[in-house]
Amino acid sequence: MFVVIGLAIALFWTRQINVSVSSERIETTVVAPVSVNRHQPQDRTLESYRGLGAWVDGFDYSPPYAAGGVPPLVPAEVFEMAEFGVETLYLQSGRLDDRSPDLLEDRWILTEFLMRADKFDIDVIAWYLPKWGDDDEDLRHLLAASNFEALGYRFDGVAVDIEWNQDGLEVDERNFRFIALSQLLRAATAGDPLGAIVLPPVQTEVINPTFWPDFPWTEIAPLYDVWLPMSYWSFRTEPYGNGYTYNAESVDRLRANLGDPGALVHPIGGIGGQIDAPPSGTEPYIARVDQLDGFARSLVDTGSIGGSIYDWLTLDNEGRAAMRNLFESGIASQLPAIEPAAEGDLEAGDAEAPAD
Repeated sequence: MFVVIGLAIALFWTRQINVSVSSERIETTVVAPVSVNRHQPQDRTLESYRGLGAWVDGFDYSPPYAAGGVPPLVPAEVFEMAEFGVETLYLQSGRLDDRSPDLLEDRWILTEFLMRADKFDIDVIAWYLPKWGDDDEDLRHLLAASNFEALGYRFDGVAVDIEWNQDGLEVDERNFRFIALSQLLRAATAGDPLGAIVLPPVQTEVINPTFWPDFPWTEIAPLYDVWLPMSYWSFRTEPYGNGYTYNAESVDRLRANLGDPGALVHPIGGIGGQIDAPPSGTEPYIARVDQLDGFARSLVDTGSIGGSIYDWLTLDNEGRAAMRNLFESGIASQLPAIEPAAEGDLEAGDAEAPAD
């Protein structure tokens, strides 16, 4: 409620009229609009990708996707995230869907997430799933997230979810549109770090090479600053159906594909984690909590700057506590520092739109 009241005061011009009544006259005095302190936006840095993260998508919190319009997750859940050691919330800011006609989900809800996260010193990265249309809708969604601000609160960065292949496009055309979008986004957000949420190379090179063949690693390598492979091992079979192998090999392959052995990586494991989840490869596709230790070890062994599990709702309290404890008991202290030279500082002129 305090969020709604605060925003209403700030976003709308209000006048307060003091009325004093005497036996002779009614006297009115117009007072200036109520003053509201704006939050001071922080510089965007790659530090936001460091440490333990939590993932929330539009189906979790946006009313249009919820049964009866009541989402299973509300901004107040940020308190729980803080209790379980989360340092960064990865929040889907908008969807290209008829149920989301705007470029962003509900702005009041987004603002409340940002305000609550700031209170607990949690960064918030906006992410969006492009669908490679021949218009500018994907770029507009991403820039809407990058430019969104309310009362001085804004996202700490933007990451692109690169996985959509249900577009009917030939691979060359999809790659062209993907590269073009990345170049335009890089140019429009010069100086801000960009995250690339990518398919794990084990999936696209070993398990299912037809999912996205000829992925343009070389072309996008200079356009993104941190890489977030979706290493969801829970529905894989051995040798990849565990928390360690699928991610460790994917990170190694990713860096080799980029030609950069020092590429900054924040792997995403999962899906979820439950203490009584069935063995990997069986329904439902939820990871077991006892596999989280292997995933955490893979973060250390690959020199990753952070890690997280997709997603917050499918990770039960035992899983959340396990991830917090793994980070607090040693993982956090072994995460490599981010060198200043690695910060995203690409100038707009270094990224041009592709020629027609």
